[in-house]
Amino acid sequence: MNRQEIIAYLGADWDRVQALIRDALHSDVGLLEQTNGQILSNSGKLLRPLVSLLVSRSLGTPSEDSVRFAAATELLHNATLLHDDVTDGSAQRRGRPTVAALLGPSAAVLVGDFWLARAVDLIVVAEHRDAAIRVFSRTLTDLAEGEMLQLEKASSADTTEQDYLRIIYCKTASLFTAAAHTAAVSVDAPEPLVRAACAFAEAFGTAFQIKDDILDYAGTDALGKPVGVDLRERKITLPLLGALEGSPRAEEIRSMVRQIPEHPEYCEEIRRFVRERDGIGRAVRSLDAWVDRALRALEAFPEGPARDALAELARYNIWREV
Repeated sequence: MNRQEIIAYLGADWDRVQALIRDALHSDVGLLEQTNGQILSNSGKLLRPLVSLLVSRSLGTPSEDSVRFAAATELLHNATLLHDDVTDGSAQRRGRPTVAALLGPSAAVLVGDFWLARAVDLIVVAEHRDAAIRVFSRTLTDLAEGEMLQLEKASSADTTEQDYLRIIYCKTASLFTAAAHTAAVSVDAPEPLVRAACAFAEAFGTAFQIKDDILDYAGTDALGKPVGVDLRERKITLPLLGALEGSPRAEEIRSMVRQIPEHPEYCEEIRRFVRERDGIGRAVRSLDAWVDRALRALEAFPEGPARDALAELARYNIWREV
């Protein structure tokens, strides 16, 4: 199933998630209402609520909590994006100006706080709220720690593969894991299946971020997402880590990364170094391994169209171009 077929399969549950997100964001403050509408009109793939609903449907019958938790993951995701755009000084997201660029960083932080608060409002009235609060609280901690570790490593340029995997777990995979975990809880899935759902989502989210990092080196601006952004922000991701492994130029290249703010011309030399050392190929092999890991986790799920759709989403990380 492709994305549209998955949405059609989810049917009324998907419609309820969309409606709940819109209702949760309603405000009688005109500027906030207008800004929220603009964000929703450019909302991306909505993969987190897709994963959430598919997990709940695969492991049981989706409940009101399933819908609430799916909506909350998307609200939380967008809250982090609003904050990240301030942290990174990003002028565009998905080809459009960011809230930070349009209204300023202070307004972007406030809008992000609003989305976060509305996600919490959805969670605290749920029947399974105690478990969900623990999961989402841990995720918020992970998101903050991942962002701070990434900032620290951008200054030192001494990122190791272990650092990288921790950063992408905290910043990306943790929210996919929260989506799957709370979805499984929402249908009272047995503990072995909760663990399988978390294992799938962690591997899926890790693969998703590795693919993004590959596209930052191998994609094109024509695909709607600027390339080379990570390197300009001094983020050492998997393609560069693979190229650095065993290279006699490793310390020289890391020094160049540290100096990018003063020498932006170093970016092209580093990109050439990655190509020459097959850094992208090494990252692709790691991506394939994480996708395989996600598919193995799904073997514990009951057979059915929901499991098949989750497998298709996992494989989507291999071939997607945006």
